[in-house]
Amino acid sequence: MSIRFKFNLAMFLVFALGFAGATFLIEDVLLQNAKDEVALKARIMMEAARSMRSYTVEEIRPLLRQIKTDEFLSQTVPAYAATANMNRLRNAYPDYSYKEAALNPTNPEHKANAWEEDIIQYFRNYQDVKEYTGVRSTPTGQYMFLGRPFKITKQGCLACHGNPEMAPPSMLKKYGRNNGFGWKHNEIIGAQIVNVPMTIPIERADRTFYTFMIILGGVFLVIWLVMNLLLHLIIIKRINLIAEKSSEISQGDMTVAEFDKSGKDELSSLGHSFNLMYRSLSSAVKLLDKSQV
Repeated sequence: MSIRFKFNLAMFLVFALGFAGATFLIEDVLLQNAKDEVALKARIMMEAARSMRSYTVEEIRPLLRQIKTDEFLSQTVPAYAATANMNRLRNAYPDYSYKEAALNPTNPEHKANAWEEDIIQYFRNYQDVKEYTGVRSTPTGQYMFLGRPFKITKQGCLACHGNPEMAPPSMLKKYGRNNGFGWKHNEIIGAQIVNVPMTIPIERADRTFYTFMIILGGVFLVIWLVMNLLLHLIIIKRINLIAEKSSEISQGDMTVAEFDKSGKDELSSLGHSFNLMYRSLSSAVKLLDKSQV
């Protein structure tokens, strides 16, 4: 087994281990970065919806209440304002969604579906949890959802959602008396849920990963070529030269030129020792020849 083969085998094992380790670490880092990016977008959407709710309660509702009308104005409801504004956002970004899902909503559009009910039930089971995130797969790709519980903390909410007999007649006229009632103080009745697509960030992470691995493979290839070139010029070529001269001397050729004395590495020291041995052997042969004459 030649030195070159042993050297290349050792380099291959080292590079293989390094490549495998880099593959695992880089892929994990890029995937986590993609998830963090999606989570940040989801939190921005959630805070935007919360801001719309606050703006509606503090700015819009007082103005609309000054209007004398028997019609129930949905614009005074924070959930309606947040949902309506987020639906406008979907005109530009249809894959993003926001919903105030409830188990027993006044507006049937806010009725929680099966997977949203699971989120609401999770908040009911774990009352101390303020935020819940996860990834779900759909026919159009993976989505990250961010949910926050909707809890009845103000007694004023029960004026409209407690006993239907106490609810505003205009609200009963618009939505009926079968849904959105029986809520209780400090009860979690629903959740604010944001859905953000993960397809594009993950595809971007995959492209970055493949590009990085190609570059890393190219770097390993260049290192391998350079190391093999240096191995040949610095070690193998000089060792072969020593072996060749040794073979010629062993066959009785005492006219072989000595090695170059320049250099301070180990092979230069070996060449110097070879020169000394060659001189000693040459002198011994000359003395032997004289004695025979």
